[in-house]
Amino acid sequence: MADENDILTDLNFDPGAGGNGADNRPMAGLIAQYIKDLSVENPNAPTCYQWTDQPNVDVQFNIAASPVNDEVHEVELKITVGAKMPQGNLYLVELSYAGLVGLRNIPEDAAHAFLYAEAPRLLFPFARRVIADATRDAGFAPLMLDPMDFSALYQQQLAQRNAEKAAGGGEAPAPGEVN
Repeated sequence: MADENDILTDLNFDPGAGGNGADNRPMAGLIAQYIKDLSVENPNAPTCYQWTDQPNVDVQFNIAASPVNDEVHEVELKITVGAKMPQGNLYLVELSYAGLVGLRNIPEDAAHAFLYAEAPRLLFPFARRVIADATRDAGFAPLMLDPMDFSALYQQQLAQRNAEKAAGGGEAPAPGEVN
């Protein structure tokens, strides 16, 4: 059976480097998450509950990140969901779901990828639940958004921006240099 010292070694934990500021290993994590803004509109109630056509659902995503201090960033996942039918709008849900992300000793390109790909992946299941609850509470079937591959979307957007800069005669940015 392993003793405590073996466990600390197996986890690459240096107990002497924790509290004195000598820990310079890369670290990233989600500190807190919260609903920053939520709006639910049901403009044609109660008439819309009699409509029988299949609704056209439009889902839009936007990801933003802003520094709070040197080691903490706020990552905001903005989701807008609208459902329309030929007779009119069923509902509009606008959600701004955010999280505080701690980053320490991480290179800038890796930090950018974490903020725009990994952090949204961590936040999305909770935002998805809020959207489902909001549509259900508005009197409709819960809208269960499909899982998203934020890493693939990030890589795709990065490649697109690099191609646009190269086509524009400018030098393509280094990875993580997406504006």
